[in-house]
Amino acid sequence: MPKIVIAVVPGWAVGGGHSLHVVCDLTLASREHARFLQTDPNVASFDSGYGSALLARQVGQKKAREIFFLGKTYSADEAAAMGMVNASVAHAELESVALDWGKEINSKSPTAMRMLKFGFNLADDGLVGQQLFAGEATRLAYATEEAQEGRDAFLEKRPRDYSKFPWHF
Repeated sequence: MPKIVIAVVPGWAVGGGHSLHVVCDLTLASREHARFLQTDPNVASFDSGYGSALLARQVGQKKAREIFFLGKTYSADEAAAMGMVNASVAHAELESVALDWGKEINSKSPTAMRMLKFGFNLADDGLVGQQLFAGEATRLAYATEEAQEGRDAFLEKRPRDYSKFPWHF
């Protein structure tokens, strides 16, 4: 998903719902009502994919193991303190803060934001992430004068001339 995704947690984020907020780019949580809990081992389930792997990157291995193995409930303030959520926000302001964050994000360069997201996800997405990043980089490269020279030279059946384009080291 190339767009930035903000999870807004007004209440409980449990099991699969907990994993869903973990895989979002940003999470805002209601200070008064949000609660975070992993119940997987209690119900003979497990998220051994992105939910656990990304949580461990967010809060550290030991804390992620505590969250899954012990099945404790955490408040929004506790989740923010450990890095599981970005901010614990007054419940009455939750939606307006989310909209403000969305407006701020949408005021920035769409290409830069897309490439940043691909970059952040690259290590976790393996070859798929590398291919997505490479495809996007290729799309950007095709819009350059340098690429246009290569295309035009091919179509016009003439020698290409890249002499005006600098080598970047």
